[in-house]
Amino acid sequence: MRIVPVAYDHPDAVKLTDQVQLEYAERYGDGDLTPMDPAQFDPPRGLYLIAYEDDGTPVATGGWRSQEANDEGYADGDAELKRMYVVRRARGRGLARRILAALEEDATAAGRLRMVLETGTMQPEAIALYGSSGYAPVPAERKFGLYRYHEGSRCFTKRLG
Repeated sequence: MRIVPVAYDHPDAVKLTDQVQLEYAERYGDGDLTPMDPAQFDPPRGLYLIAYEDDGTPVATGGWRSQEANDEGYADGDAELKRMYVVRRARGRGLARRILAALEEDATAAGRLRMVLETGTMQPEAIALYGSSGYAPVPAERKFGLYRYHEGSRCFTKRLG
């Protein structure tokens, strides 16, 4: 297993993004409509990672992008976690936790102050991962992101550094 940085629009990243969008549609009825610009994941203002099996098969992904204070509730110095995903056959092996740790380390080195993320109630395994990794839930009135006003949206933060 190897975890490597790639561009957000790398063919393997696109393949995994398409798969996670299908999973979102299964769980929520639609994919994630959050606008995403591949350049937002370019270092040093972001990073996108893919985990590959030894045979070169991409099986997990995740990234972070810089956020500053804006009308979607983000704060200066935020690193927003996006597109954390592990293909079904590779789950339960700690890949998401490894990618999350690498993303936190990189965001810290880039001077980001906190990691923020938005997930939903139909992703209990994601909520469990973030809770066990030191992320704190955000009160409803302080949520951020495109889905901040949705009942099933859950936001979490973790101080970096």
